[in-house]
Amino acid sequence: MRGRTPVEIMSPAGDWTCLRAALQSGADAVYFGVRGLNMRAGSRNFTRSEMGRIARDCHAAGARAYLALNTMVHENELERAGNVVQAAADAGVDAVIAWDMAVIQRAVAAGLPVFLSTQASASNSAAIGFYHRTFGIRRAVLARECTLAQIRAMKSALPPDFEIEVFAHGAMCVSISGRCFLSESTAGKSANRGECTQPCRREYQLIDDGGQPSFRIAGNRLLSPEDLCTLPFIEKLIEAGVSSLKIEGRARSPEYVATVTSAYRTAVDFYFANRGRRNFRRDFEALKASLMTGLDSVFHRGLSPGFFLGRPMDQWTPANGNQAAKTKRAVGEVVNFYRKAGAAEIRVTNAGFALGDELLIQGPTTGVVRFTVDSIQIDREARPSAARGEHVAVRVVGAVRPRDRVFVVVSRPAGAA
Repeated sequence: MRGRTPVEIMSPAGDWTCLRAALQSGADAVYFGVRGLNMRAGSRNFTRSEMGRIARDCHAAGARAYLALNTMVHENELERAGNVVQAAADAGVDAVIAWDMAVIQRAVAAGLPVFLSTQASASNSAAIGFYHRTFGIRRAVLARECTLAQIRAMKSALPPDFEIEVFAHGAMCVSISGRCFLSESTAGKSANRGECTQPCRREYQLIDDGGQPSFRIAGNRLLSPEDLCTLPFIEKLIEAGVSSLKIEGRARSPEYVATVTSAYRTAVDFYFANRGRRNFRRDFEALKASLMTGLDSVFHRGLSPGFFLGRPMDQWTPANGNQAAKTKRAVGEVVNFYRKAGAAEIRVTNAGFALGDELLIQGPTTGVVRFTVDSIQIDREARPSAARGEHVAVRVVGAVRPRDRVFVVVSRPAGAA
């Protein structure tokens, strides 16, 4: 199974709705976790028995399915970890993302390819070469601290077919490659077990021993970096030899997964289809600027190039946290879908909406359907708007299903978190 371009777009799936959204938006691969043994314990995640269905659905869409088994494993969990690895192999999962030696050994024994997780902090060709020679690992997710120059150097020193994967978009941790004990020490929830309570995202004030602020600060989230965004220089990652662009966000919303996956898919496809053509650079810059508008519309804490362009990475979350230009409000749920008419009956239980508004319909089988409302009817009578307590029919752009959740997209008030 091959991606549509030489560079893979890998998208996060914290639940079925996000998985559908990733596949609909053109992901070459989806990574997911099973409950209890992954770095996003707060996500819904999946059960062991669902892995076969995940693999089948991904393969049917021409995509690959990767199991994130990247937490550290305690002594009393060795048998469980081995059982999960074997279940993944039996289910047809394409690879396991891991760094714990126990998991790596069990995956190799089960015949599953292993992608070395960023938790291993691999940041040089010698360390990566050890994993390659010892375990046959042929892909590494680099440490977040690596620059473009370092990636190019590593790529030239590794075997030609060795694959380098990097995080291309999403949340960044103040700690080294996500290793942190702050949550463990304050709440008894280990970040290295996927249970981080994110104390770094809270507001802080620095006080000296005399009770006065020791120096003035621009914001009050002192430990919360902005989100990573590589779209403005995506061609530099491709040209450095990166094989896979990984989107962070297994704890984020379906519309985030859909929007970010689609943006990177569009950019990478355009690059490979048009590089070398006249006016390519001008047209590519215009496309990326347009795609950035979409990225700005979904959750982010501000957007940063991370460490790729060099150090220091001095960009921190503004005081009001979420910087997305838009947000969503719950409307209600789908009651019926009329396929021939291309219409859905919606029960409005919360926020109303009007002609010209943008709606999101989301569900575990539907994924994400996003459209502008151009028709509202009640008992076949056209209406300009829908209010709480009403049942209305609207034209939709794709198939939806009863019990799918409906949201209206609105501009986020200035200064709102």
